Amino acid sequence: MAFLFRSWRSFQRLYNLRSSLRSSTRRNLSGVSSKTEDVSGYHLRDVPSFMRAVVFWEPKKPLSIEEFHLPRPKAGEVLIKTKACGVCHSDLHVMNGDLPFASPCVVGHEITGEVVDHGAHTDVAVVKRFPVGSRVVGAFIMPCGNCGFCVKGQEDLCEAFFAYNRAKGTLYDGETRLFLRSNGKPVYMYSMGGLAEYCVVPANALATLPNSLPYTESAILGCAVFTAYGAMKHAADVRAGDAIAVIGIGGIGSSCLQIARAFGASEIIAVDVQDDKLENAKKLGATHTINAMKEDVVDKIKEITGGMGVDIAVEALGKPKTFLQTTQSVKDGGKAVMIGLAPSGAVGEVDITRLVRRQIKIIGSYGARARQDLPKLVKLAETGIFSLEDAISRKCKFDEAAAAYDDLNNGKIVGRAVVEIM
Repeated sequence: MAFLFRSWRSFQRLYNLRSSLRSSTRRNLSGVSSKTEDVSGYHLRDVPSFMRAVVFWEPKKPLSIEEFHLPRPKAGEVLIKTKACGVCHSDLHVMNGDLPFASPCVVGHEITGEVVDHGAHTDVAVVKRFPVGSRVVGAFIMPCGNCGFCVKGQEDLCEAFFAYNRAKGTLYDGETRLFLRSNGKPVYMYSMGGLAEYCVVPANALATLPNSLPYTESAILGCAVFTAYGAMKHAADVRAGDAIAVIGIGGIGSSCLQIARAFGASEIIAVDVQDDKLENAKKLGATHTINAMKEDVVDKIKEITGGMGVDIAVEALGKPKTFLQTTQSVKDGGKAVMIGLAPSGAVGEVDITRLVRRQIKIIGSYGARARQDLPKLVKLAETGIFSLEDAISRKCKFDEAAAAYDDLNNGKIVGRAVVEIM
């Protein structure tokens, strides 16, 4: 009995010590404690022990490139050598202070890369599906696979993703994988923190990238195309012959045009305020274009559709004015799909009586479903149904990432820019 008692007391001390260490790490992330973490012991053969990543420090401040310890994956996670990362407006919303997010953080959330390592205790099926050296693409919504929504197949509503990554800038144990090389302090993660030479991604957010598809252009599959597909497939449920209007022809809006064409839409109307974007939209499937600075958007859409309005209108800007235009542009029984992020607290107006009497449907859509949809998007690109080359308007080097975001913020990027990190 005395031996058992001593063993139990030893177990309790070990358990309490482990709990204390975990609690210390969580306090560190929440900002209560400034204690650093020693992650310098993680080494892989033929892989450097540190890397570079692009860091956002606070709104309106310039991005900087900092050195980090090599991020260590945990169970169910994969370490990726990042090859390319897209430049997205969602990052800008954080940088401009429109949407609150933990900082400092590494931005970038649509990536391609090569598998380098798997976290300890990762399921053998994951290791077989994504062996070391395999080519992958990552989705920005990284489903946990276990919550109520994921189990029902609604991975775009994953509880863990919104509770941890979007709310706290961590992965699903409540901890980041990013620590500065200079002092060991933690830095948060916007999705996987893709503007880095290496990143950790939950395996559920990955799909195999075939050799036939290039790393650089394929990066946009993880957000621009992923978001467009989720809107057109799940929210809008586009059918062949539908008339569709897309308001806001940036990276995601232009992807909506290609997806609408792939689904067999009869009329595809592109709306923007820049003629160069509208000209490019014609290559992506637009049958009509409207410059909102020169024409009344709602009147012109109804003129094109014989006075009826479109079956589906997509808002890809996140502005109250375009929200209203979207709801007014749909026909009776039509769907207004909102995918543009707006500053916190922004409110859109709607004609309530028309909404009720004419059965107008207003639907929000944040993205697609990684395990179901990402392999399908890879196939669309591989067969050429979705043209990655036409969607990309600029490629830049890692050191040029900050300038690319500045140009995006100033409307100088027509389609999608991609940072090459190889």
